[in-house]
Amino acid sequence: MGLQEQTEARVEEIRQLVKVEVGISRWFAIGQDRIDAFADVTEDHQFIHIDPERARSEAGLETTIAHGFLTLSLLSAMALDATPAIIGTRMGINYGFDRIRFLSPVKSGARVRGRFVLLSLEERKNCEVDVVWSVTVESEGGKRPALTAEWINRFYLNENDPVPSGETQA
Repeated sequence: MGLQEQTEARVEEIRQLVKVEVGISRWFAIGQDRIDAFADVTEDHQFIHIDPERARSEAGLETTIAHGFLTLSLLSAMALDATPAIIGTRMGINYGFDRIRFLSPVKSGARVRGRFVLLSLEERKNCEVDVVWSVTVESEGGKRPALTAEWINRFYLNENDPVPSGETQA
């Protein structure tokens, strides 16, 4: 059962996809303008991100590279592309991460996308569900992923859409 084309699904439909790649996001461009804007917002102006000449001469890089946290912050947009919304959700939150690894740099000018595998779906209490994704962000043409993460999302369902009972975790 694939949900990539489906924009919404019930909890019981999503529960059936544990250990399945649920979706792949579109490509996101990581231009120098995006990197510079992220540097300004986060006040992280390390030269490997914002100064192509110094990145080459002092760090031996071909060009500047994106902040790892910039790549990580795109997971929300990637998830909107690649994962179905749970029908009956009144609110969803980023609950955190169990694991994040930055495996290879994302060069300025590259494109990245996310691949989402459902690791688990667990009912916390009535009308509250935790969904754990294994996410791999790949850089177009890269030999290794840019990052991998185990990402926890918590969803609060409407009172009239309680979580159906059943097996909740793999």
